[in-house]
Amino acid sequence: MIALRQVALQRGKQTLLDNADLTLHDGIKAGIIGANGAGKSSLFKLLLNELGPDQGDVEMSGGQRIAHMAQEVEALDRPIIEYVLDGDHALRQTEAALLAAQQAGEAHREAELHGLIETLDGYRAESRAAQLLVGLGFMQADLTRPLSDFSGGWRMRVNLARTLFMPSDLLLLDEPTNHLDLDALLWLEQWLTRYPGMLLLISHDRDFLDAVCDHIVHMHHQTLELYRGNYSRFERTRAEKLALQQAEAAKQQARREEIERFITRFKAQATKAKQAQSRVKMLERMEDIAVAHVDSPFHFTLPAADKTSHPLLVLDQAQLGYRGKERDTVQLDKVNITLLPGSRIGLLGPNGAGKSTLIKSLTGELELLNGKRIPGEHLAIGYFAQHQLEGLDVTSTPFVHVQRLSPRASDQEIRNFLGGFGFKGDDAFGEVATFSGGEKARLALALVAWQKPNLLLLDEPTNHLDLEMREALTEALAGFEGTVILVSHDRHLLRATVDEFWCVADNRVEPFDGDLEDYRAWLKARLEESRRDSRSEKAERQNQQPNGDSREARKASRKAAAELREKLRPLKKERDQAEKAMEKAQAALEEVEAILADPELYTDNSRKAQLTEVLAKQADIKAGLDRAEQLWLAAEESLEAMEAELLASESAEI
Repeated sequence: MIALRQVALQRGKQTLLDNADLTLHDGIKAGIIGANGAGKSSLFKLLLNELGPDQGDVEMSGGQRIAHMAQEVEALDRPIIEYVLDGDHALRQTEAALLAAQQAGEAHREAELHGLIETLDGYRAESRAAQLLVGLGFMQADLTRPLSDFSGGWRMRVNLARTLFMPSDLLLLDEPTNHLDLDALLWLEQWLTRYPGMLLLISHDRDFLDAVCDHIVHMHHQTLELYRGNYSRFERTRAEKLALQQAEAAKQQARREEIERFITRFKAQATKAKQAQSRVKMLERMEDIAVAHVDSPFHFTLPAADKTSHPLLVLDQAQLGYRGKERDTVQLDKVNITLLPGSRIGLLGPNGAGKSTLIKSLTGELELLNGKRIPGEHLAIGYFAQHQLEGLDVTSTPFVHVQRLSPRASDQEIRNFLGGFGFKGDDAFGEVATFSGGEKARLALALVAWQKPNLLLLDEPTNHLDLEMREALTEALAGFEGTVILVSHDRHLLRATVDEFWCVADNRVEPFDGDLEDYRAWLKARLEESRRDSRSEKAERQNQQPNGDSREARKASRKAAAELREKLRPLKKERDQAEKAMEKAQAALEEVEAILADPELYTDNSRKAQLTEVLAKQADIKAGLDRAEQLWLAAEESLEAMEAELLASESAEI
């Protein structure tokens, strides 16, 4: 058996194989095909251990005897039949040992060696060699002529006969039909079909491949792809594959046109200048992103309700929060919102500032503490929140969940719909109890989409979703024609789906005139301002402090301040490191996105591996950037709290 596992092979600057896998079992007869320069002969050198892989492993059965036809033959004075017999090294060594034993008069050794020659079929060796040479076109009288008498083409025939004569378990033949006439070629076909070992054959003769091979190894795009059957069957299989690819290309083109229409439509609707520019750039990239994910298992749309209202929903002087037994907790005050059809809003703001409270109040799930909530006549809300995963009926199936919403819907309609969310075939009838978090999240999104809302409220919809499903959701949201309000830490999703941001902070909801980079700067400035205010307050308290503080109190205050300063050092270091990591990741992301902006990357099949690699690198960089931002925010908040304590300690000392 031969097994190549994740093999990479490079000759000079050219990469011949890249993460190539191939397994060939004993007795197989495989034709090796591929364009000139693809690396067919180098593959043979790899198997002969004349080359080593740059990466990966080449595994071969132990004790395998390999016969390989050399491409060049020296002009020797040796008779051609003797040259062919020289191919059996074990036989020639045994014959030499027998001659030595005869000369030494070692009868016992001589008898032993005669038995070994019998085992090696040595007594028929000359007859077998002659049959090979005659079969390849030589006359009987030629067999005793020296190799030097023959031209280059005939020497190659002698070399081929020598290779066939070698005892072998694996036969490697590189273009053996070169220099053969038709008679010799037909004879060779018959001989190779009877060969009992594994045969690997490089040839551009399709009929010869058809007659001899039962498998084809196709070398292309730095890979090795194994096909069952002869060359004609390979052609049919390959043609079907290419037809599918052409259909896929048509599908890709359809996606391009769909996204282009979508971009044109939404460019005209963008209103906020800074965020609109960011969104337009993101939409333009979506054309290529959509093609890169054309083979994703997820592809769905979010249909909007047929009717809508103008406005959809109004909050008038609303006070939002939670009612308590003794007193209410107000999170947002004096909230005035008018939601119009087609609005696409992203909610920004620190954790705990009230983003989820706002969404729950818009749905009506959370009663207003004060003010008015005025829904439009045709308001249809689709609401996704994390708690909805817990609300799924775990004893039921995705199919039944949808059927309960629409008892009159046909079975096929429901199955087609669920297929877009990854619940294909029997998966639509799987029990929800066995689902992962991602599968439950997909089902919850599917149930929202099925109800055709005109106001979509999404609170962290990408939690539990993998990259392919996130991209499918991004495309679906980008094409949704209703109103969207989105809370998400996925910046790619925000950039692709919203036209404006609202900032939820300091008990208020206000428009934010900027994009996500502006929000990062705003958040940093806000934290710094908060520290300055804290220092001012503490300094003011210090000035008001009586002068009769005891020496012990001051000593304790200095000690506490020193301890806090020690704690601040690692936090400052962590914050600075996170900030550097963010800058580095942002620069790397810009480089990757510049590569992804090249349209040929998506249409050139030879660059498919590069596309996969770059998309994976983009995902890794984005994940790293998200982690760095979280670390930065956490460090900033901790520093703010500890610096407040430090100022309090220092004020106690004064």
